Amino acid sequence: MKLYYTPGACSLSPHIALKEAGIPHELVKVDLRTKTLASGEDYSKINPKGQVPALALDNGDLLTEGPVIVQVIADKAADKKLAPANGTPERYRLQEWLTFISAEVHKTFSPLFNPALTDEAKQVFRDRLAGKFRYLDSKLAGQDFLMGQQFTVADGYLYTMLRWADRMKVDLSAFPHLTAYKERVAARPQVQAAVQAEA
Repeated sequence: MKLYYTPGACSLSPHIALKEAGIPHELVKVDLRTKTLASGEDYSKINPKGQVPALALDNGDLLTEGPVIVQVIADKAADKKLAPANGTPERYRLQEWLTFISAEVHKTFSPLFNPALTDEAKQVFRDRLAGKFRYLDSKLAGQDFLMGQQFTVADGYLYTMLRWADRMKVDLSAFPHLTAYKERVAARPQVQAAVQAEA
């Protein structure tokens, strides 16, 4: 497998999944500003969406959406229990979390990266994020991970977003369960390995 990534981007989520799954993979760094690889190759010829992550499978197929990519990775290492079995109520719950993180958290962060937006406009999105984090904080009370006591690919994705909170100066101090969760995920050796590989 080959993961196309950009340091600090949402591609950290499938990178964490690959590390946790123990699946051999190649990392290919993408410059998102120029849409080029280190070799100078035009990334848009590989992924016309021009975004990361992208995962090239061994059969030549290319997947380009993070929530799908992490489920494929989890299914290829089912013994690691990074996702419940397909077709189970628990798998639908995992998909619900992945969708929430993608549609509600990830997309709410996007405007904060836009230098053209005023600080007042960005504050609207920070306030929206606070509401999402309040919900997550309530759900994490009394459990280690989003799905209970088992780490899943949804946790790698949420952790990636919580790293963005630091970067965008979104204060998490009002959310003790979420803050403890972030520290718990950050302490995992494979999470640390993915972060260090991208540093």
